[in-house]
Amino acid sequence: MQKTALFAILILLNLSSCTVIPGQHMNPFSEQSSIKLPVQENNMATLKKLNIQTIDANLIVKLENDINNRSLGNDNVANNYFEYRIGSVPTKGMPVQESASQYLVGARDILIITVWEHPELTNPFGGSSTSIASANNVTSIGSSGSNTLINGGNVVGEDGTFFYPYVGIVKAAGKTVEDIRTELTEKLSQYIERVQLDVRVNSYRSQRVYVVGEVHQPGIQTLKDIPLTVLEAINNAGGINNQTADLRNITLAREGKTYSINLLALYEGGDITQNVLLKQGDVLNVADNQFNKIFVFGENTVGGTGAGRSRSVIMNKGRMTLTEGLSEAGGFDQTTADASRIFVFRGRLNKPEIFHLDAKSPDALLLAEHFPLEPHDILYVDRAEGIRWNQIIAQIQPTVTLLNVFNGTLNPKPLSNPR
Repeated sequence: MQKTALFAILILLNLSSCTVIPGQHMNPFSEQSSIKLPVQENNMATLKKLNIQTIDANLIVKLENDINNRSLGNDNVANNYFEYRIGSVPTKGMPVQESASQYLVGARDILIITVWEHPELTNPFGGSSTSIASANNVTSIGSSGSNTLINGGNVVGEDGTFFYPYVGIVKAAGKTVEDIRTELTEKLSQYIERVQLDVRVNSYRSQRVYVVGEVHQPGIQTLKDIPLTVLEAINNAGGINNQTADLRNITLAREGKTYSINLLALYEGGDITQNVLLKQGDVLNVADNQFNKIFVFGENTVGGTGAGRSRSVIMNKGRMTLTEGLSEAGGFDQTTADASRIFVFRGRLNKPEIFHLDAKSPDALLLAEHFPLEPHDILYVDRAEGIRWNQIIAQIQPTVTLLNVFNGTLNPKPLSNPR
């Protein structure tokens, strides 16, 4: 009775082992995915099972011949932050590069105008204006709001003009200081012989850019007479945060368009087209690196803290090989993992893929070292078949013990006939 019951249980478990074994497992004989996934074909989404590609020498050669699989490849998924992460499509290429030009004066800039041998024009208030300006910080001339004097300087009003004695209202916005100097010289020549004057910007306040995101000192930066580039703006903001910044995906918002700047291509590839000149109103955002993660599941050791615990790993500068990914996750557990069944699941938007590595022989890790991972790849280390059988035995052992108890209790020896 006992042997028959045990035999029946074992047959039942063998027939339904897939549902009895806890956890996730890949079919050891499958060449395709067990489920259908959405795939783009001929610009249409369709459902199909994916072929499981073997990571071998032929595949590595194919990958290395495709420049887009390289770290700085233009179409490398790590460089396509917008389309993959937030669904926004940035404007292709860089904004039109304008040659560096002289600073153009704008509203709220403060100008200093010096007329040699004519202090009354250098300081239109005369000798007492300095103390007045120092005491009040701001002193207005006349009734016009466009001719304000601050600390001895002329403020360009919101209408782009300022007032100057003997000249009147001067249009300054959109002009260089040389243009303003020429105009003042011509008009003052009607009253003064051999006019010698100089114009300079005392305080730059009209043009600003915004640097935000993963920099040490985010905030507003003003454009001055020295042109400001992306690299200089980031350095002015204290540099990037090396622990959290994504150098590949710096975004520039300009005039209703968004551009993607790859600062890593500038640093390591010398691509100076990425070092864009900034303009008034630009917003420079250094994205975080949370997109550049891979996820590790299965029989990994997690640095020795416990086998089989899932974790995510940040890809440094958005690049990592399969060997590095396994190492960062602590390697696979030598006692429970099936090294011949390591899988990479890649969920690209239009082209999901599944890869299989047989690392039962350690030299296969040389192939893994040449297999580049992509952000949001899933690494899965399957469990050894023997471990699964031991789990089944551990599960049915209490049932077998219970049957033993019931077998002795429910089948007492027959009673002898009474005399």
